[in-house]
Amino acid sequence: MNLLLVDDHKLFREGMRLLLEAGLEENVDISTTLKIYEAADSESALQIAGQHPDLDLVLLDLRLPGSEGLSTLETFIRKFPVLPIVVLSASQSLNEIRQVLECGAMGFIPKDSSSSAVVNAIRLVLSGNIYVPPMLLQSAFGGESNSDDTSRLTDRQMDVVQLMARGQSNKEIARELDVAETTVKMHVTHIMRALEVSNRTQAVVKAEKLGLVNRE
Repeated sequence: MNLLLVDDHKLFREGMRLLLEAGLEENVDISTTLKIYEAADSESALQIAGQHPDLDLVLLDLRLPGSEGLSTLETFIRKFPVLPIVVLSASQSLNEIRQVLECGAMGFIPKDSSSSAVVNAIRLVLSGNIYVPPMLLQSAFGGESNSDDTSRLTDRQMDVVQLMARGQSNKEIARELDVAETTVKMHVTHIMRALEVSNRTQAVVKAEKLGLVNRE
């Protein structure tokens, strides 16, 4: 397993390295090795990623020297579109979380998260899922929880549910809505949480019962 940790604070990188080695090595196959590369700025991070096409994940701090806004994240996604990127941030801005995930990141981990939350988030992403902090997911994408399932979904998520009901895959939905496939995955995750179901089929069935979708 090969990871790239990108942060300009050496002390933070050292702490994360220890955390990752302790939390992830037990999941690494005996025949493989956990390798963690480090970078302190976007230029060296992109260089390392280019030199190591076998990277499994990038943990990226948004606040890097010489980097503005989401520029480094956007560059990573453009140059390495299949490489999972998880953002590490001291910010818990809902707007920033939306921007990061809509840009194509596979996760957003606040730096004040517990050690177990960080490790579990990384394991989730390595298994092909998207991680959003639980305490922020509802407010970030569905508003305050209430008994009306419809009000918990955004207009875009309603569009996604409709396309799911037509049997379209995430890739097909992404193409039709002109968004990244990772963004569709994020919406599907929230839809299942909002409807309190565990898979896509159950989500479609419940959405139909609630009158959220119609077959065309």
